[in-house]
Amino acid sequence: MASEQSTDRGDGGELGRFLRARRTRTSPHQVGLAVGTGPRRTPGLRREELATLSGISIDYYVRLERGKETHPSPAVLDALARALQLDDAEHQHLHELATRAAQYAPEPPPAPSRTVSPHLKLVLETLRPSPAYVISRSMDLLARNPGGLALFAGLADWPATSSSTPPILFPDWDYQVRGCVARLRAQSGVDPDAPDLTHLMGELLLKSPDFAKLWERYGVAGRKKVQKTFHHPEVGILTLSGQSMHLEGTPGQRLGVHTAEPGTPDHDAMVLLDLTAPESAGQPDTTADERRTRS
Repeated sequence: MASEQSTDRGDGGELGRFLRARRTRTSPHQVGLAVGTGPRRTPGLRREELATLSGISIDYYVRLERGKETHPSPAVLDALARALQLDDAEHQHLHELATRAAQYAPEPPPAPSRTVSPHLKLVLETLRPSPAYVISRSMDLLARNPGGLALFAGLADWPATSSSTPPILFPDWDYQVRGCVARLRAQSGVDPDAPDLTHLMGELLLKSPDFAKLWERYGVAGRKKVQKTFHHPEVGILTLSGQSMHLEGTPGQRLGVHTAEPGTPDHDAMVLLDLTAPESAGQPDTTADERRTRS
């Protein structure tokens, strides 16, 4: 059997890392393979098992996983996705990694602009009383209206209260963290050399063992819940619907908005939050660039 040691090189290695991570998390039982009585040295599927399930040669699969083959056909990728039982988001990510591997250039692309246009700041203001904000691809808070900052209680004091406030704010904290790591994993997979992402990943991997464990799982399908419940220290418990969207003409920036049905207690709490939030929260400052929101 081919060695399990990786010799990943270049951007093709990210494709191999994803395949290896999903292979080791897929059990023979999940894909209908009979398991013998002898010990299995490899967690999950063996390479030759996945190759057989996908209808490709073991040598070709080994080259894919080692980053030496960077031009798999769409049919091969689809076969691998079926064999690994990837969901739609993971399937799409696999294709994105393959495209990136085929087009890999050694020079890292420039980081997206962190400047928020005056027009977009006006949009944030007109969205009140709905909390709204603009974040970078590394989840730095770039701009917000008053409620957009006040909703995430404790964020204004980042990083002093970051270790205690978020788990209290979110009753489903573990779910939120998994989704956050999954989105960062997916982004870094298609932009592995981006300086802003590599710096953030290096910092988190060094300082957070919990982050490192989730990172190694290579989850990329962390979709957010449509509704999110906040245990807010100022306005109590409120459940808001959330929407996140990429912004046209500003690569790497996303707009996040939270809403509630008018006439409901959640909407009343949201309005109260907007009314009591300091107006200065809507003005950009240098500290805001260092804050991150798990949204």
